[in-house]
Amino acid sequence: MKHALIALALLATPASAQVFETSAGPVRVEPMVEGLDHPWSFAFLPDFETTGAMLITERPGALRLYQDGALSNPLDGAPGVAARGQGGLLDVALARDFAKSGEIYLSYAASDGLFSARTEVARARLVRDRAPRLEALKVIFRQQPSKSTTRHFGSRIVVAPDGSLFVTFGERGEGAAAQDLGTHQGKVVRITRDGAPWPGNPFFGRDGALPEIWSYGHRNPQGAALDAAGALWVVEHGARGGDEINRPDPGANYGWPEISYGRHYSGEKIGRGTAAAGMEQPAYYWDPSIAPSGLAIYQGDLFPAWRGDFLVGALKFRLLSRLGMEGGRLREEERLFAGAFGRIRDVREAPDGAIWFATDEDPGAIWRMTPAE
Repeated sequence: MKHALIALALLATPASAQVFETSAGPVRVEPMVEGLDHPWSFAFLPDFETTGAMLITERPGALRLYQDGALSNPLDGAPGVAARGQGGLLDVALARDFAKSGEIYLSYAASDGLFSARTEVARARLVRDRAPRLEALKVIFRQQPSKSTTRHFGSRIVVAPDGSLFVTFGERGEGAAAQDLGTHQGKVVRITRDGAPWPGNPFFGRDGALPEIWSYGHRNPQGAALDAAGALWVVEHGARGGDEINRPDPGANYGWPEISYGRHYSGEKIGRGTAAAGMEQPAYYWDPSIAPSGLAIYQGDLFPAWRGDFLVGALKFRLLSRLGMEGGRLREEERLFAGAFGRIRDVREAPDGAIWFATDEDPGAIWRMTPAE
């Protein structure tokens, strides 16, 4: 497939902004929050359009509030994290009733003894006064079992329209566990805001299966988002090739490590090949790998030509991959900003339709993309 590699900076403008030519016309990309330590995720608050307010997670463990052009100190009340390897403070999401409850969700790697760690999800209330902080932090979900590895924690949080949570979990480097319904490794789970299994889950009440599981056979899903119809999509790392986009159906098996379009890092074949009975095919895959992370499915007005397109951050090649739907199938249309900024960890659409992304570096930054005037 021929990629449209449109990532040549045309000129520099004040405040470190750059202008790039794209299929949607020239765009301006500028840093909005700088000096961050490996930012992993961010979430826009309801007053974003007037104050610029957002929450930002830094993988070493800090949760920060950005508003009125200023970045807060780390907020008190955030959970302690196991910041080793790929672990640390990961995703942040707002409850559907945030305007009333002030509640947010955090996912993170938590220590469970001297060597083991697991992915946890906590709920807390954000207090914004002279000393912004979290209150009433409560762990609502713990991945089982804990593992001593320091990789493949997942873990994106997507809040469904009914207020339930989809949470992605990597297989922690133990591929066979992704096929084991008795673990949370390599799974997408669906839980209530209190952490209980969602009553409509496909394995609810089935012996030998954890009731929180929504889908399984995933490797390390680090991107997740809802489309305009409310369907969940996830993006997951392959090994050497075989990065995937999937739309997790309840009870479906996405194949890892039995099938894959990639190979082990040693070059050896993975599992049975690329297909097997009872296992789903990816909606799209990359080979070679781009090491995908955050996902946004664009619905805004600033880039009408991209409405409905998937924007996927890539750690390898340091780019945004834009995919469109053609004949009911995803196809990569364009690679943006290759090598221009850094490892792109998260991508979000702002309330005004601008596209924001975070670079997982130290120092890292959060950038805004808008049409260039």
